[in-house]
Amino acid sequence: MSDTVTPPRPPVRAWYRPMVARPTDEPYRTVTPLELLFDLCFVAAVRQVADRLHHNLGEADIGHGIGLYPAVFFAIWWAWMNFTTFASAYDPEDDVYRLTTLVQIAGALVIAGGVPRAFDRGDFSVITYGYVIMRLAMVGQWLRVARSDPERRATALRYAVGVIVLQAAWIARLALPGGWHWLLPGFLAIVLAELLLPFWARRPAPVIWHPRHITERYGLFTIIVLGESVLAASLAVQTAFDRGTKASTLLTIAGAGIVIVFAMWWLYFDRPVQHLAASPRVALLWGYGQYLIFASAAALGAGLAVDVDYQTGTAHLGSVAVGYAVAAPVAVYLLAVWTLHIRPYEQLKMTVPYLATTALVLLTPFTPAPARLTALLLATLVATTVIATRRRQGAARTATDH
Repeated sequence: MSDTVTPPRPPVRAWYRPMVARPTDEPYRTVTPLELLFDLCFVAAVRQVADRLHHNLGEADIGHGIGLYPAVFFAIWWAWMNFTTFASAYDPEDDVYRLTTLVQIAGALVIAGGVPRAFDRGDFSVITYGYVIMRLAMVGQWLRVARSDPERRATALRYAVGVIVLQAAWIARLALPGGWHWLLPGFLAIVLAELLLPFWARRPAPVIWHPRHITERYGLFTIIVLGESVLAASLAVQTAFDRGTKASTLLTIAGAGIVIVFAMWWLYFDRPVQHLAASPRVALLWGYGQYLIFASAAALGAGLAVDVDYQTGTAHLGSVAVGYAVAAPVAVYLLAVWTLHIRPYEQLKMTVPYLATTALVLLTPFTPAPARLTALLLATLVATTVIATRRRQGAARTATDH
């Protein structure tokens, strides 16, 4: 008799499965390799829009850069968020789902390819086409839900119809003559309709996400975007070294940038937040707030790069404007993290440190070394949160002992 043990056969992934809601208390739910690939390809679009913001700010074309950046970033964030929330609720892990998601990824790459044309020529057609590709792929996903999940069929059909109508609106705007297709009122009207669609669609039956999974997805993307900021600043420092800029100046800016990014990471992950996404409606609003976190984290990289340009004499901005290229994204990030992650826990204890730090950061551009002072302020805020956490833990232990 042979003593060899037959190895277990690997599970075979199905070509097609019914798309039914996954349990919200599913144990060991983790981010899938497909979701990680999705994020990685999306970062290409984030990198492009941050790079164009850097270019506009460096050329002192502040109004153009600040005006376009939120609009283009909305297309990136909204398409990413819709896939992320859908995948947390469903994701049958079959081949059809994989192929449909790869189509969405292709749309994200089209968006990335259209960013330079949007900023440089005012041509938003490529971005629109990429966005429409992604959103129409989501229609296919929702139609699968309508077929397989009777409880949420009406919700799925509302999503599908709403997305189709909105994409038709985006395409119709491209047909308007001249530059009128990007008029702000029309853009805001469709954006508002996009944001309201989930609230209307979920009325028949809410789509419920896995709280820990969805918050992990947001956290991982925040890390990736912060990493892109580090990369942008690093490339700017490398270019400055090649031009012969004084090493000590560049190293202090690089060091300040690293401290800022590390502190932003620390503050985001200071406390668990999965319980904040337990309610579908609250989770949706919480996800909307992540736009500010993602957009400000990406803009930080552009700001640090502008600071390096200023030190090398290639930026056409004054010192105060350069300071705000870093201070403004940091301030928005701090307010967003406080609103989404800190305020639900306590109303007063950390409110003063967060708001005081935000106010002081906005004053740093009037000092000789704004980026370095911003880094010091954020490091101090991190130290304050650590001390507060230790005191809270000590008080909890004391109450337990008694």
